[in-house]
Amino acid sequence: MSLNSTNGQNFTTIKEEAELDFGFNREEMSFRFGQHLIKPSVVFLKTELSFALVNRKPVVPGHVLVCPLRPVERFRDLRPDEVADLFQATQRVGMVVEKHFQGTSLTFSIQDGPEAGQTVKLQKHDKEEEDSPTLWRSEEEMASEAAALRVYFQ
Repeated sequence: MSLNSTNGQNFTTIKEEAELDFGFNREEMSFRFGQHLIKPSVVFLKTELSFALVNRKPVVPGHVLVCPLRPVERFRDLRPDEVADLFQATQRVGMVVEKHFQGTSLTFSIQDGPEAGQTVKLQKHDKEEEDSPTLWRSEEEMASEAAALRVYFQ
């Protein structure tokens, strides 16, 4: 699930320090987004059943993802408690993203299946050149954004 925030003319999409306590040890935690292993440094929220991360190739500044901890192929494969946690986490992230990026509105998006634009299993890019690592943000840039968003959840 991704979030979008708008503030009039500017359009933004919603997503290390070890001493910060987020209720989990990020150094020991591993996260999975489809077939991708997610570094803890880019995760800014973890709940009982969900997590939120910054995007390595954001469509616009502020693009983030909110994902279930348990990898599933499709939205229909989530258990009711996972759906509830995912949407509660999304609501929390939405409030933070809107505040942080000074937005006034949000767009919530779920790409559920290939015809809906899903490229990883709950997304894999169809065109290799579009998913080239040379187009990705640096790990440092992503970690910095995650750290800025993480502060809101302390």
